Amino acid sequence: MTITTTSAADLSTALQAGDLTSVEVTGAYLDRIAAEDGELGAYLHVDADAALAAAEAVDAARVAGRDLGPLAGVPMALKDVVVTEGVPTTSGSRILEGWRPPYDATLAAKLKAAGTVLLGKTNMDEFAMGSSTENSAYRITRNPWDHSRIPGGSSGGSSAAVAGGLAPWSIGTDTGGSIRQPAAVTGLVGHKPTYGSVSRYGLIAFSSSLDQAGPMTRTVLDAALLHEAIAGHDPYDSTSIDSPVPVLAEAARRGAEGELAGLTVGVVRELGGEGHAEGYEPGVLARFQEAVALLESMGAEVREVSCPAFDLALPAYYLIAPSEASSNLARFDGVRYGLRAGDDGSRDLDEVMALTREQGFGPEVKRRIILGAYALSAGYYDAYYGQAQKVRTLITRNFAAAYADVDVLVSPTMPTVAFPLGSRVDDPIAMYAADLCTLPASLAGVPAISVPCGLSEGLPVGFQVMAPALADDRCYRVAAALEAAQDAARGHRLLDELGRTAPGSAA
Repeated sequence: MTITTTSAADLSTALQAGDLTSVEVTGAYLDRIAAEDGELGAYLHVDADAALAAAEAVDAARVAGRDLGPLAGVPMALKDVVVTEGVPTTSGSRILEGWRPPYDATLAAKLKAAGTVLLGKTNMDEFAMGSSTENSAYRITRNPWDHSRIPGGSSGGSSAAVAGGLAPWSIGTDTGGSIRQPAAVTGLVGHKPTYGSVSRYGLIAFSSSLDQAGPMTRTVLDAALLHEAIAGHDPYDSTSIDSPVPVLAEAARRGAEGELAGLTVGVVRELGGEGHAEGYEPGVLARFQEAVALLESMGAEVREVSCPAFDLALPAYYLIAPSEASSNLARFDGVRYGLRAGDDGSRDLDEVMALTREQGFGPEVKRRIILGAYALSAGYYDAYYGQAQKVRTLITRNFAAAYADVDVLVSPTMPTVAFPLGSRVDDPIAMYAADLCTLPASLAGVPAISVPCGLSEGLPVGFQVMAPALADDRCYRVAAALEAAQDAARGHRLLDELGRTAPGSAA
């Protein structure tokens, strides 16, 4: 096993034991970025000198005997929506090209304090608006499994970096599924925390009532460790929940033991359950059903649950999110920072602002601003935005009713595997449908994790686990149990293929 295929948890152990240095680990990833990212397109900004300097500082502190945390010296990547002091932060948009923020987002500051080494900022759909990372103003990102296919979105750069071996783990953001969906199509673990449990301060806002940062990793334990590092109350964020950080890594370790007796799992009928399979690829449903059977084999009780309002999540989301976006993006006007177009002295301020927004925003961002502004306009607010918020309440009530009978809810993460690049660019409705399974948890603010559950036609399939608010540990427990069971099954299949018997069994 090489450095760039080792889990972050194992890298941490090796660094603490002195078997590796941070410079060695960081250098290995920088070499791989230099060799592979020209084709993959995962990063928008990489500063090798700064990364190596940070790694050297961690190594020196360790040699000096300083008490360092478990993440110290482990490299990582940040989605370009995370404000990072002195580092170009564009949110994938021309309107912020070249902007170097004067401060750190809270989660960036926490990771810096933990001693992580920033490799770079990853590509994304502009202002996190998209499901394929084809809406970036700078470059297209490709899926490491098949370069002709999407890596998911909007956190496609983060997913491609980890899945492609260009980072051991990364931070993404999830508004309607933008952590879980790219994790699913690239074979990663991606967790959307309970809304408000990870600070949004310093995240460039798309939809303030939905945006949430979280981990994208190769293993469930890695996700839990990274989640613990960024979680916690933040007085700078008015939506931050003042509650203790749950013990997530321990939940993942307990889940990996494979014991789920006493746990009740609800299969959501409206998300690929019995009778609601239209639009889902057969291979995706087959892998999902196999994963459910694995959970049952570990002692979980499985039952089907109906959440009727989930069928309305897609239209509700695409009224609420654009409405909030139209308000949030009003700040990008060419006056205070970023791009400023047409300021040659011949135009008034309104004209300069209009030219700046015309040149700075891409087609998808303009589409959502227009849709949101319309939904919020006089005479239409109650008919569109108000109705969508009522649907959101119904979805939240569906979750509450379901959790009265089950501990977690499960579904496929995405109805299909990664689709070909360019295949949905001219069909926004088809593109939006990629988020069908992830939207309910976002609208309700509950935690949800995507964990790999096999392949369909050679491409990864994701399995989604949802839990009540602040019960993120349940997501990690179930995901880790499934991960361990699948690893064991793969090991047994490999032994069979090699013509051997499992250890301890009769020859």
